[in-house]
Amino acid sequence: MDSISFEYERFFDLTPDLLCIAGFDGYFKKINAAVSNTLGYSMEELYSRPINDFVYDEDKQITSEVRNELFKLKPLQNFENRYVCKSGEIVWLSWTSQPIEDKKLVFAIAKNITHKKRIEAERNSFLENVNRVNQNLKQLTFTTSHDLRSPVNNLLSIMQLIDFQSIQDSETAELLDLLKYGIVNLKSTLNEFLENLKHTETEGAKKETINLQSVLDHVTHSIKTLILTSQAKIESDFSTFSEVKFNKAYMESIYLNFISNSIKYSKPGVPPRIKFLTQINGKKRQLIVEDNGIGLDSEDLEDKIFGLGEKTAENPESQGVGLYLVYSHITAMGGKISVESKINEGTKFIITFKN
Repeated sequence: MDSISFEYERFFDLTPDLLCIAGFDGYFKKINAAVSNTLGYSMEELYSRPINDFVYDEDKQITSEVRNELFKLKPLQNFENRYVCKSGEIVWLSWTSQPIEDKKLVFAIAKNITHKKRIEAERNSFLENVNRVNQNLKQLTFTTSHDLRSPVNNLLSIMQLIDFQSIQDSETAELLDLLKYGIVNLKSTLNEFLENLKHTETEGAKKETINLQSVLDHVTHSIKTLILTSQAKIESDFSTFSEVKFNKAYMESIYLNFISNSIKYSKPGVPPRIKFLTQINGKKRQLIVEDNGIGLDSEDLEDKIFGLGEKTAENPESQGVGLYLVYSHITAMGGKISVESKINEGTKFIITFKN
């Protein structure tokens, strides 16, 4: 028996967990070295003072309530509270305790979960920041979309004052027609976008079956002047599949950002070429977007390119909003996007739709 008792003592002293035997009077009766090592107090200090003295002030009330339940012979599992070390550092402990009524003792084991709590706090802080940024972006989007309607309506009013019948020059008349169409389309887009934002706020973005070519035609027609003046060539091949379940306003925004970026970051003296095509990779339905622009350095890809406000070495003036919106729209619909690019060899985006 003496040999067995000796082994029990060794187990008690060597285990890394905090082992305690406490009395119903609120004092430690026996503790292992892990308790002293964790809290930084000597054994004499820990034995001579009430356990509650070491508990963090904000946790003393709940700890007392839980201790009273123990005295009613209710075992305790995974109770978490904070203790103050001699250095002033605060540690989190997770307790499992068993009361022994006839001996007026509580046998308890605790694990130091401070690292876990620190990670949880960092994660919660990160989530709060993300949520705050999203709320600010949402408010900014609502405000911008709403406030833009006034100058657009003003432009429409001005266009209505122009007597198109009196314009003799055909080229001027055509440019004015394009301008009027662009303004009308902008108003329609703003109204549709606001409605979509309201719908997303209450129910989430609506998915519907959309025709990829029809949406592309609508977008290219709305920026016809930009395409003509830049001499951009837009090609499409949706023969593999032409329809997809997606949000129509999101897809319009995706097309618009890809086309405008390809034009903005085209090679000097080289007309922009943007190609849209569909493919099936295994069971995945994908939309491929390729251009012949200036491309990107591989170090700027994936983790940086879709970040809000991110600038790349090749595009130092970029605000990063366009590709951030593209990424947000795609992920909101359950899809994924990746990018392949080399400097002066163009860029290829691969959108994988949710099955």
